Amino acid sequence: MGAIDLHARASRDFAAKLEATKALLRRAAAEFAPVTQASSLGAEDVVITHLINALELDIPVFVLETGKLHPQTLALLERTRASSRAAVKVYSPVQEQVIAFVAREGEDAMYRSLDLRKACCYIRKIEPLQRALAGHKAWITGLRREQSGARAEVPFIEPDGERSKINPLADWTWGDVWHYIQAEGVDYNPLHDEFYPSIGCAPCTRAISLGEDFRAGRWWWEQESAKECGLHVKTDTNEKETA
Repeated sequence: MGAIDLHARASRDFAAKLEATKALLRRAAAEFAPVTQASSLGAEDVVITHLINALELDIPVFVLETGKLHPQTLALLERTRASSRAAVKVYSPVQEQVIAFVAREGEDAMYRSLDLRKACCYIRKIEPLQRALAGHKAWITGLRREQSGARAEVPFIEPDGERSKINPLADWTWGDVWHYIQAEGVDYNPLHDEFYPSIGCAPCTRAISLGEDFRAGRWWWEQESAKECGLHVKTDTNEKETA
């Protein structure tokens, strides 16, 4: 049984949510330009990219290719680049930094300490993100309130340092996400069919079991309070959320 069969259950007010999401994306394109979408190619992000294309909005998309993504994610990236009306740009880490880090700490450094895992995240994700966001007034993410306790109060629009962060699916349920994917025939990462609800780098992501938390498969060897990589940081309070 695949992810669609398991999860595609629209909430009663889904139609209203969808119209509000479309309105927010149109507003983002009109009022926050230049704006870009950050896509991890997870279920939420492919929904947003599909909407951007369907609405023919001038919102480019970027993906952080960390050098540690699953083959399934890389294959979806290529299909997305080939089919998307919106431009899809790929940002990779600085290879000299990656080579130096791996030579010094080894390929499995992330498992040895929290500091080493965060150092790996910085090289592979945070520094490329900074380049991807340069010159933009806002960025669009797939954050949802249902994803974790740290995201339970995610607003639709929030300040993020010198720019704004727009979260058009903030009030969508997991069932809403999959209902849209089913209804619109959206291409998605097949890892979702293998019980990966949240997908990051291959060494730091595993499938979850029945009853486990939605994000239990991310950095599963760490304490819950330590699970962040820095992609989503509330700069006004310095409070960090999981990425």
